Amino acid sequence: MTVAPPLAPPPRLLMGPGPITADPRVLRAMSAQLVGQYDPWMTATMTETMGLYRQVFRTDNEQTFLVDGTSRAGIEAALVSLLEPGDRVLVPVFGRFGHLLVEIAERCRAEVHTVEVPWGEVVPAELVEEAVVRVRPKLVAVVQGDTSTTMCQPLAEIGEVCRRHDTLLYVDATASLGGNPFETDAWGIDVATAGLQKCLGGPSGSAPITISDAAAALIASRKRVEAGIREAGDDDAEAGRTTATIASNYLDLAQVMDYWGPRRLNHHTEATTMLYGARECARLLVEEGLDAAVERHRLHGEAMLAGVRGLGLSVFGDVAHKMHNVVAVEIPDGIDGDAARGAMLTDFGIEIGTSFGPLHGRVWRIGTMGWNARTDAVLTTLACLEQVLRAGGASVVPGAGVAAAREVYAG
Repeated sequence: MTVAPPLAPPPRLLMGPGPITADPRVLRAMSAQLVGQYDPWMTATMTETMGLYRQVFRTDNEQTFLVDGTSRAGIEAALVSLLEPGDRVLVPVFGRFGHLLVEIAERCRAEVHTVEVPWGEVVPAELVEEAVVRVRPKLVAVVQGDTSTTMCQPLAEIGEVCRRHDTLLYVDATASLGGNPFETDAWGIDVATAGLQKCLGGPSGSAPITISDAAAALIASRKRVEAGIREAGDDDAEAGRTTATIASNYLDLAQVMDYWGPRRLNHHTEATTMLYGARECARLLVEEGLDAAVERHRLHGEAMLAGVRGLGLSVFGDVAHKMHNVVAVEIPDGIDGDAARGAMLTDFGIEIGTSFGPLHGRVWRIGTMGWNARTDAVLTTLACLEQVLRAGGASVVPGAGVAAAREVYAG
C-alpha cells in the first residue's frame, strides 16, 4: 500500500480576487485544540464572537453570528430563510455575483426581477427605486463588491429606497467587508453576509451574518423545530402558522438563531476550528480599528492602481466606483493572458486572477486585501508583473510600476 506524503503546499503569494494568503495569526488560532460544543468555554467563545462581529458589521443586531460553510452558504442561508415560494425579489445586477443571487433566489422558487447595468458600472439608486415601485418586492438583494468587475455598489441610497417602500434589504458583502466602508445600521441593511477569505484575512469556510430585528422576526415566523429536539411550547408556536417552512434544514436560520442564542438548541456540530479562525479575523480587525483597516485597503489599492498604470496597463470599469481591494486591468494586445498568469505563478509564486463571462481572457484581477494589503506584497507583485510583461514582448518602462506605487506611499 502506498502512503501519501505529508501535506506540503507550495509557497504562494495570493494576489488574486480571493482567496488570499491567510494572516499567520489566524492560522495560529486555528491550530488550537477542540473543545466540546456545549462546554461553557465554547459557548462563551461563541457569544464573544457574536459581539466581535457586531463591531465588524457596525450593528447592534442581536442576531449576528456565523453560518458554518463558505460565503455562499451564508448567501443561501439568508435567501432560503427570507424567501417563500412566490415572493417577489429584486436583484440589481452589475456582475457575475448578482447573477448568483438571481440563481439562488430562483431555486427558492421566488419570483425574481432584475435591474441590470453593463459590467464595469454600478446600479444608480433611482433605477432601483423605479423597479421597487413597479415590482413591489418583499426583498431587494444586492452585492456590495462584485469581484468579477471590481465594482463597489453604493448602498446608503438603496437602503433609503427600501425603507421608503417597506422592503427588506439583503447585502452580500463577501468581497468587501473589512476593506471598504460598511454600515449595517446606518444604511438600513436588514441582512448581510460575508466570508473570511477576502478582506477579513482568513480561509474560506465560515460566513459571518447579521440580521435585523425585522428580518429575524420574519425568519422566526417560519421556524420549525425538529421532532427529536422539540421542547415545550414549540408545537404551540407552529400551530396555525401560515408561512412556509424554510426549505433547507442545514441553512435554516430560524434554527441556527436558536443554536447560537440562549436556548443553545442543538442543530449541528459547530465547526470549532473555523470558529477560532473567524473569531481571530474579527479580533484583529477590531484591534486595528475598522476605519484604519478600510484606510489600509484604500492605500494599498491606490498603490496597486497607480502601479499597473505605471506599467502601461489600462484599468477596466468605472474607477470612481472601484473596490479598494481589487483592480481589473486590461490584458495588453499581444500578451497571452493565461500564459502570463502561469508565468507569475511558476516563476515567482504569485497568483493573480482572470475573470468570468464577458471579461474572461480580457482582464486580470489583482487583489490587495486582508493580510496582503501591505507594501511589500504590492511592490513585489508589480516588479514580477513587469518581468512577465517584458518577457511577453510588451514595451514597459523599467521600474515604472514600482515607482508609481512608491509615489502613492510617499503621500
